[in-house]
Amino acid sequence: MSTSPLDAWITDDDEIASLLHQDWDRQTTTVQLIASENFASPSVLAATGSILTNKYSEGYPGRRYYGGNQVVDEVEDLARRRLTALFGADHANVQPHCGANANVAVYEALLNAGDTILAMRLDQGGHLTHGSPASITSKFWKFVSYGVTPRSDDPEKPGEIIDFDNVRALAHEHRPKLIVAGATAYAREIDPVPFREIADEVGALLMFDSAHVAGLIAGGSHPDPVPYADVVTFTTHKTLRGPRGGAIICREEFAKKIDSAVFPGQQGGPLEHVIAAKAVAFKEASQPSFSIYTQQVVANCKAFGRALASEGFRLVSGGTDNHMLLLDLRDFDAELTGKVAQEVLDRAGITTNRNTIPDDPRSAFITSGLRVGTAAETTAGMKEKEFETIASFMARALRHRDDDLALAAVRHEVAALCADFNPYSNFTK
Repeated sequence: MSTSPLDAWITDDDEIASLLHQDWDRQTTTVQLIASENFASPSVLAATGSILTNKYSEGYPGRRYYGGNQVVDEVEDLARRRLTALFGADHANVQPHCGANANVAVYEALLNAGDTILAMRLDQGGHLTHGSPASITSKFWKFVSYGVTPRSDDPEKPGEIIDFDNVRALAHEHRPKLIVAGATAYAREIDPVPFREIADEVGALLMFDSAHVAGLIAGGSHPDPVPYADVVTFTTHKTLRGPRGGAIICREEFAKKIDSAVFPGQQGGPLEHVIAAKAVAFKEASQPSFSIYTQQVVANCKAFGRALASEGFRLVSGGTDNHMLLLDLRDFDAELTGKVAQEVLDRAGITTNRNTIPDDPRSAFITSGLRVGTAAETTAGMKEKEFETIASFMARALRHRDDDLALAAVRHEVAALCADFNPYSNFTK
């Protein structure tokens, strides 16, 4: 075993050290299927926990409001150069603390209060910042929501895909200033071309929220929105496998407005230790091995979907083209809710999240659906065979959800599987 950045977990605070060790055990002995999570590399972890934590650097490289930023300026410039090169973009802002901040910054930069935005409905796959009443975005801008086509029993055309006829009709009716493509719970490819065409028809700008699929885009496993969108936002920690954070890339004509909206419009001092970790992740994503990784993520997800379907789960939209699956639990068990399924699977050592499905009769807290993803365990080295095994674990656990011994048996088998696929196996705690 070699030493690693994880040695920093051994702190003088015994309570925190104990909790960090506990989550090490949780992450490495249970299956991680949350579609918005991944295992960051030791290099990303090291940069995130680095001495750059100490530096305050309000502003941008060459235009800071504090002294002592000579090195930090180089770090942030390096992150920006690597990001624009990775996606072939004109301009990059690497300061957003998260994807939500990135989205709100774009709205602030390109719109006036009260302007209309056309975006995806939350209960059909959209994000909170796409106009949910629970989000601050709905208080400043007027949102019109598009959705997906109805479910169909035709296996060749299962429905529940983006309804571009609906998008076009709403765009012509409401004349939005901005159209938002992208989703947080949608298992199919999102083609940027028809969004661009519709935006041009009504004179709207186009933003592509690629929070979930940014890594797949970088690896060539998802259609590239950069040539078509005016602005692309994303998080750096999902399929991109970097630190938790956000970023924005855009056409040069919007660069100044975007930068001003992030700082001083929304944030103060950037997290330069996280920006350094983003730079590491961008370099990692530029390597040929990363493309192979993203291809495996998608292949694993397709195999996972087939195995889950064979166990009686209904796949929303009939399958997947990316790293996630949205499961309708009602065909598996009409009484089973997403909330109960999530809790039962936690007990069995399988981490998932409940999720609404299109036209869900249950509340967003209860739900009829479950969202699962393959990015994290693919990083750990799992392939199709392992995901087929995980599907059987899930079905067994949920069929025997009231049997503590049965759940304990599944958890034991899960731990045995994870022992062979520890993402940090070369390092000590």
